[in-house]
Amino acid sequence: MAFRNFKMIGYVIYGRGAFNQLDEIIAPHRKGGAPMIFLVDHFFESKELVNLTPVRDNDKIFFVDVSCEPKTTYVDSLANQLKQEFGTVSGIIGIGGGSAMDLAKAVSLMMNNPGSSADYQGWDLVKNAGVYKVGIPTLSGTGAEVSRTTVLTGPTKKLGMNSDFTPFDQIILDPELTANVPSNQRFYTGMDCYIHCIESLTGTFLNEFSKSYGEKALHLCQDVYLNKNGWDGSCDDKLMMASYAGGMSIAYSQVGIAHAISYGLSYLLGTKHGIGNCIVFDKLEEFYPDGVKEFKRMVEKNHIDIPKNICADLTDADFNKMIDVSLGMKPLWENALGPNWEKQMTRKRLRRLYELL
Repeated sequence: MAFRNFKMIGYVIYGRGAFNQLDEIIAPHRKGGAPMIFLVDHFFESKELVNLTPVRDNDKIFFVDVSCEPKTTYVDSLANQLKQEFGTVSGIIGIGGGSAMDLAKAVSLMMNNPGSSADYQGWDLVKNAGVYKVGIPTLSGTGAEVSRTTVLTGPTKKLGMNSDFTPFDQIILDPELTANVPSNQRFYTGMDCYIHCIESLTGTFLNEFSKSYGEKALHLCQDVYLNKNGWDGSCDDKLMMASYAGGMSIAYSQVGIAHAISYGLSYLLGTKHGIGNCIVFDKLEEFYPDGVKEFKRMVEKNHIDIPKNICADLTDADFNKMIDVSLGMKPLWENALGPNWEKQMTRKRLRRLYELL
């Protein structure tokens, strides 16, 4: 039997105020006059966080547009701009939610790999390590800070650059950065973590490594979203660690049906990842009965509205495109349903699931 030998994050710093150490953390990785590039969620333009970012000499901040999930064309455009302007860079620092961090990972890889990022959508296609990269989440839940993938929408599919070269070299986990997240956004990204845990803990790939992280992340999510006293300061700390542990829980296993189906929604409709997972998971009682029941309690307690009927006006061609994208996520389906998943999840059955959304 061959065991996966997967790459983990090189360095992790955690704690309130940890962001203030960014300057000293990245200083040893500066190479001559090559700049550090900060890819910052455009939400923070004109916000105080920008003033705290340690920009030196010819370093540059790009306020990245994450209103849509990252596209391969956007990754290529950023990487090509950096190559033309600077030749090389000392590192890429991603500051923001999952999309900003995925952009940072992808741009880092494309600084040292030829062609388009679309060429590397898949498993273990990346051949060269990227430049030094740092992930700093300002939302908690996606697990992008620890995952070996960077989810991208390409010309024909939504699929990550999954490789051992993808994980960050350094992450900074500072709960203070998540304090002012709007409640809806906080819920959607937090539920991404919760769904990670349910899919990992009920999957056929489950093992004690994944289980140990998944159970802890699940407990933290339950504590946060079913807390009788509502949201308090400790919830930011707990959810940040739930995101980290939830991401680790799928590092040696996989996610499942909700993620596989939401990839199709995102590709066709541009539905953002967290809310897409919520829309799908809400309808998956037959696969995850206990998890969906608890999820609905969380939705009710936190006064969240889950969008409905988003597929009501789609054409046959639209449904077929989503089905194609979803069925391309083979490891996710195998984790959920086992090695004979294709006999269980037919195109007709998947079409019915999409029609529920």
